[in-house]
Amino acid sequence: MSEDKLNQESGPAAGPDRLEDAASARPDAAEGLRALAESMDSAAAAANPLAQDPELVQDFLVEAREHLAQIEACLLEIEQGVHSQETLHAAFRSFHTIKGLAGFLDYTVMQRVAHETETLLDLARNGKLVMRPATVDVVLSAGDYLRTWLNAIEAAAAGRPAQPPPEPDALIARVQAAAEGEPAEPEKAAPQAEAAPPEAAAPAERSGSRGGADAALVKVDTSKLEYLVDMVGELVIAQTMLRHNPEFAQVRSPKLQRDIAHLTRVTGEVQKTAMAMRMVPIGQLFRRMTRLVRDLARKSGKLAELELQGEDVELDRTIVEELHDPLVHMLRNSMDHGLEMPAEREAKGKPAAGRIRLAASHQAGMIVIEIGDDGRGLNRDKIIRKAVERGLIPADAKLGDTEAFHLIFEPGFSTAEQVTDVSGRGVGMDVVRKHINKLRGRIEIVSSSGAGTTFLLKVPLTLAIIDGLIVSVGGERFIVPIFAVREMFKASPEQVFTVEGKGEMVMVRGRLLPLVRLAARLGVAPRSEDPCQGLMIVGESGSRVFCLLVDELAGKQEVVIKSLGPAFRDARGFAGGAILGDGRVGLILDLAAIAGEAGAVLRS
Repeated sequence: MSEDKLNQESGPAAGPDRLEDAASARPDAAEGLRALAESMDSAAAAANPLAQDPELVQDFLVEAREHLAQIEACLLEIEQGVHSQETLHAAFRSFHTIKGLAGFLDYTVMQRVAHETETLLDLARNGKLVMRPATVDVVLSAGDYLRTWLNAIEAAAAGRPAQPPPEPDALIARVQAAAEGEPAEPEKAAPQAEAAPPEAAAPAERSGSRGGADAALVKVDTSKLEYLVDMVGELVIAQTMLRHNPEFAQVRSPKLQRDIAHLTRVTGEVQKTAMAMRMVPIGQLFRRMTRLVRDLARKSGKLAELELQGEDVELDRTIVEELHDPLVHMLRNSMDHGLEMPAEREAKGKPAAGRIRLAASHQAGMIVIEIGDDGRGLNRDKIIRKAVERGLIPADAKLGDTEAFHLIFEPGFSTAEQVTDVSGRGVGMDVVRKHINKLRGRIEIVSSSGAGTTFLLKVPLTLAIIDGLIVSVGGERFIVPIFAVREMFKASPEQVFTVEGKGEMVMVRGRLLPLVRLAARLGVAPRSEDPCQGLMIVGESGSRVFCLLVDELAGKQEVVIKSLGPAFRDARGFAGGAILGDGRVGLILDLAAIAGEAGAVLRS
């Protein structure tokens, strides 16, 4: 919401008729915003019709969050000593802009906090104040306080109960003391940086000149974007059905064939463009983790440097949002369990400051996110001992490193000797696995005792479309996601065994894998009960590998995923549905559920 836009909104277009229309269109939102303004003890905001306009307030929220993201990035650069004078100017301008926007809507509390912080930064940029770590703490606290107000305003605009933050008097006293060069006592409340909602837009340019960027960019409501992507998916389905229509195959008109081919090309380009609109750089998520690592290091007394790589890698906005919680859990574990205290590191010949690495890259159609540290590494023996104590594995179990390391994803599992406010309750890594499975991804672990641990999260580029293998079982067809398939083959009689206590097994490249008959699992009559007459698909899900028996492969197709809806929410073994080329619905198999039901062995 630039100053030009503010002037436009305050002109004739923002007159009483428009505001009344906005309020009547969303009465709950307007009433919620009015109630929040009254709780702020701001008669001006409660009486300001602009402050009850949900559309205008939404613009304010988006722009204020962009500026807060930029402020945080600037302050972390300042603290690390890699900033220029322009970095201070950029942080100052962002607080100044937030102050102006808040004043326009009569959000007086936010205006006061932004004004006092702006004054402090003005002293720093004029060389009258040195930005020490304690001063950076104060400015970050001011940003966190403003963010809590944005969250409250957002809740009110959505018609939800909104609890305003406490009065800012103590915070303002800290800011004023820091401006006078006095040491400021930190507030007892922990910063809320990691709870900040995902940013849908990238932070503004540091130069402060947004005119050129605004001319080239248009902000679009995400619900409209999602609807557009859905409609493009329907267009792709309609085009595929037309191309596979048996009546069309009988047409011998060359011109009609060329027209359909042209339609196919255009539809493909529209689909690519629509999907690209959903893509955002993962760097915006990575940069939010910088603040988290910084705060955890200060709290624990450890030294840590966060290295970022592949920030320009793009993936689906929904996936970026879903990755926030897993990254938070894993970074907290790296700081608490992985990195040693500075004295311990130096005694081992390591640098006092630990290194944590966040990297993203493309690999075989997937996005690989690497979270690594150079700390203690995973203690294999300790993990196995804890697993035996909790009854997860028998005492005589023979596990490889991969099997042992994956035990940390079991619910409630923790090797921490004591519970801290950072980690140790065993409620983190199982959440990570659930999130990654939900994204149709998988996790790999590489660890070396004393040298550190690296987690590799492999997730798809998008959740809207997948490449699938169309398989037949009896008279039914199902879709197997290609990302979960290792290989396919026809089994010979000497490869199939029945093992006591484990059921049917298939020998694949020197190891026995459980055999899952899809027909029996889904209650469908197969064409033959002889496994050598069907097709074996070696599938993997998480840490499990198994052979899925189907009748035959019917083809490969890129499919648009559709939800099965509430009526089938309890149906196990299916991740969704898709409309195939002939118009029939094919169910997409959830190999994680199938593998779990099959009791498949852990991968070695």
